[in-house]
Amino acid sequence: MIETHDLSKQFDDFLAVDGVSLQVGAGEVLALLGPNGAGKTTTVRMLTSILRPSRGWARVAGYDVVRQSAKVRAVVGVLTEQHGLYGRMPADEYLNFFGQLYGLQPSFRQQQVRELLEQFGLSSYPRLRLGEYSKGMRQKLALARALLHQPPVLLLDEPTSAMDPESARLVRNAIRQLRSAERAIIICTHNLAEAEELADQLAIIRRGRIIAKGSPAALKRSLLGLEEYEVQLATRLNGRVPKLPDGVDLTLQEEACLRYRTPQPERVNPAVLRALLEQGLEVVTLQEVPRSLEQVYLQAIAAPDGVEALHVV
Repeated sequence: MIETHDLSKQFDDFLAVDGVSLQVGAGEVLALLGPNGAGKTTTVRMLTSILRPSRGWARVAGYDVVRQSAKVRAVVGVLTEQHGLYGRMPADEYLNFFGQLYGLQPSFRQQQVRELLEQFGLSSYPRLRLGEYSKGMRQKLALARALLHQPPVLLLDEPTSAMDPESARLVRNAIRQLRSAERAIIICTHNLAEAEELADQLAIIRRGRIIAKGSPAALKRSLLGLEEYEVQLATRLNGRVPKLPDGVDLTLQEEACLRYRTPQPERVNPAVLRALLEQGLEVVTLQEVPRSLEQVYLQAIAAPDGVEALHVV
């Protein structure tokens, strides 16, 4: 649904995007992560045929972003940082206006407007002008506009920015429901917990280049090492060193806590439990130590320039 190869954009002497290659299939969500000025928004603008690439190519829903720009714009729904809302219009008139621009039939257009306003909790303000909307309300209306023509490709730039927790959860649920066998989604976000919750793939961009790409679980293994497991005991060890099975790399021992790594948790974890119980040590819990996407992101961003990009599945 979305495919780029060596996609690049040069502004005079500044290379904003440098050789970005991505593939997002139908039913997939890709989170594009990176610091401010990394090239995320420029990449999205090329995917919407707003900016012409300086090098490389991109196809969206099978259409070339340069040679078939009108068709590209017809099949994408875009949420940008600058919403471009018309402050004197109420929400229903605004969405109806854009529905006419998309060429939607009147009955379908009116149905879409009603359903989207209801979905995003905006139907209670039928005549309130958009200039009187809060930041969160404007964000939800901009997302409703992006969904109006039921596009097969969604490009969302900071979809929950400036929202209260309840509204942000509503939008995340909507994005989760929008993933389907016929739709691909790219999310640009600084909210790493949101990216981990929604995305099948992650791509981390720095200074215009992709420096890491893959699933959240694969990137954690590659950048943070093997999963770590923690055992909480019912009693203190008092300096005793328990005997653990082969294949266990003990990383921490405290009074009533052990941590270890293993490449085969499905085999080793039951063996660890048996070994501890046989030694008279009662186990309260055994669980994987949580590892956040923030750790992955900071590890990738901290890598020195010139290191080959990490691509894992």
